[in-house]
Amino acid sequence: MSAKKSSYEGLQKNVRNLKTPKIEVWQNQYPDKEETVTLETSEFTCICPKTGLPDFANIKINYVPDKFCVELKSFKIYLISYRNVGIFHEHLTNKILEDFVKACKPHFARIEVEMNTRGGIKTTVSAIYERKLR
Repeated sequence: MSAKKSSYEGLQKNVRNLKTPKIEVWQNQYPDKEETVTLETSEFTCICPKTGLPDFANIKINYVPDKFCVELKSFKIYLISYRNVGIFHEHLTNKILEDFVKACKPHFARIEVEMNTRGGIKTTVSAIYERKLR
């Protein structure tokens, strides 16, 4: 008896290698201060990899910058690049966090992706990055 193949199998195999626009940064003149920056948007869309239907989300990022802050126009272009990408909510959240941290190398970053209700279920995914002390 063979195991039944999931209809989701292989849909996100290369998600970590997804090519996205570069998130630009600018030099923080106050790296000695501990400030928290909050970025929010309610205009995010991507595609459900299973159905091909659009998913809509609110995204909130809190981060404590070090030497660099995120340039907002490039971040908006980065987010828009997901408009035609089929991606699971959990993968989306972690991919954005990885790209964000790679760009600005913050002390701390927390992302919360709150997807609009679909099929009677609302999904919220959070992921955190904390720089490890040496």
